[in-house]
Amino acid sequence: MLQSCNGKLLVYASSYTPCETRLKSVSTATEKIARLLKLDVETVMFRKRFASIYVYYENGDEEPIPIYCDKGEKSDTQAVCTALRNMMFVLSFHPKHLGLKPIRAETIQPS
Repeated sequence: MLQSCNGKLLVYASSYTPCETRLKSVSTATEKIARLLKLDVETVMFRKRFASIYVYYENGDEEPIPIYCDKGEKSDTQAVCTALRNMMFVLSFHPKHLGLKPIRAETIQPS
């Protein structure tokens, strides 16, 4: 993992996720965006059963912000990357997350 002052991306999934390929697709996309934006990545597996896979942005002690949900459906890695990139771009304009401002240029570049 990279050391970052801009927070990290958290992938939340059930350990009972019925389709491993969905988790792999979301995890791969999250890692790709995290590398691009120099953020840490953490995967959190829950024992509770739920179908969706979620990605949150967390910075320090602040409450994590949901930025992606696969809604229990399969998405390709590129579609997940695009969704994550778009949400991080929008989040970079929020006054609480001014530390993300320098990453705007990276978020608008095509992957």
